[in-house]
Amino acid sequence: MNRRHCATAAITLVCALAMLTSTGQAAAAPVPDPSPSASAPAASPLRYSNAELEKVREQIETLYRKAGAATDAYNLAEEQTKKQSGEIVRLAKAIVDGQARIAELKDRAGAQAREQYRNGGLPPGAQLALSNNPKLFLDGINKVRQSQQASKTLLAELDQTQQDLETYTQDASANWEKLEANRVKQAKAKKKINAQIKAAEKLESELEDKERDRLRQLEADAAAKAQTAWLSSGAIKDVSGEASAAGAAAVAFATAQIGKPYVWGAEGPRSYDCSGLTSQAWLAAKRPIPRTSQEQWRLLPRIAIKDMRPGDLIIYHADASHVGMYVGDGAIVHAPRPGRNVTLAGAGSMKILGVVRPDK
Repeated sequence: MNRRHCATAAITLVCALAMLTSTGQAAAAPVPDPSPSASAPAASPLRYSNAELEKVREQIETLYRKAGAATDAYNLAEEQTKKQSGEIVRLAKAIVDGQARIAELKDRAGAQAREQYRNGGLPPGAQLALSNNPKLFLDGINKVRQSQQASKTLLAELDQTQQDLETYTQDASANWEKLEANRVKQAKAKKKINAQIKAAEKLESELEDKERDRLRQLEADAAAKAQTAWLSSGAIKDVSGEASAAGAAAVAFATAQIGKPYVWGAEGPRSYDCSGLTSQAWLAAKRPIPRTSQEQWRLLPRIAIKDMRPGDLIIYHADASHVGMYVGDGAIVHAPRPGRNVTLAGAGSMKILGVVRPDK
């Protein structure tokens, strides 16, 4: 009976509590609930499962990679534009100098012609050559020869200067066309970069704070998984090279930039993109290298991974759209992407295309 009485009382109490809850009435005193979740407000349901959020992460990564490739195209066009602008300035100066030289040569030729006119059409040497005095005759012959040689040299120089001037003008015109083409290329690349970055930022901005935290964790997990697989493959078991003096200087510069933000097209000192960081680091080491990761891959000497040493550049992805600097112990320093800062990362955390050495 006691048991039945207790059970009945317990049921009655639960029903009473349920009624109070449903009608909005408050109990006179709080009743402890053995289940904390029953009284706590329900957590907002997650909009994305881990699998769905992983797809979002991959989408964002793809967009930033495309922006990185477009950034390389922009940087290359900008570098070529600067080069073409400098060449046009040089050619413009050469054209001005050539025009001044032609004017000078024409004045000299005109002076010779006027002198001959005043002497009846004969140069002084020719007049001496007609003299009956043997000494004057020989002197005259020599002066005629010298005059002829001088006239020939003058005309040859005038002709060559005119040809050079024409070449300079043609080169200036060609360089101007290249300059304009590169400006158009820059504008298209910039538009593409902005579109890719905005699309990635939009995807990320639509996430809630907790989802953004999970996204960062997924990024870290993917990088760690790739790095672990790379190290497990034995890729760097024989890597033991020491940095050259220039390589050590480049590493010191690059690591000193850790914490500064990624900004596309930036070359410091407050922000960098990936190749802006590596090119400035090697410039600080007094070894200028190409500005873009694609040009670094195309033009710098390539080496095997087993032979790499700190200061070498690791080029990533099939399109060579990213670069980091190897700092030893399987790590790189790099500027990852918009929204991230210059940081240390596993050298195998991304797909490696190859390694190049700026001071080989």
